[in-house]
Amino acid sequence: MEAKSKSREPLPRKPKSVSNTEEKIRLRAYELYEQRGKIEGHALDDWLQAEEEILGRRGQSKNVRRKKPK
Repeated sequence: MEAKSKSREPLPRKPKSVSNTEEKIRLRAYELYEQRGKIEGHALDDWLQAEEEILGRRGQSKNVRRKKPK
């Protein structure tokens, strides 16, 4: 019995800006790991810190003044 060959469709690519941002985060997380002396067990902390640095902190106000309702 012959095995059917499945046609492989290419996986959808992420937009270039997303993959570029992920690369920046990955590189920054690795820098943090190196700065810590390459001590294992902090990968998530390094990734989250790198995200904050690259993407900016969520919920950060942009000094927008809103008028109070009368």
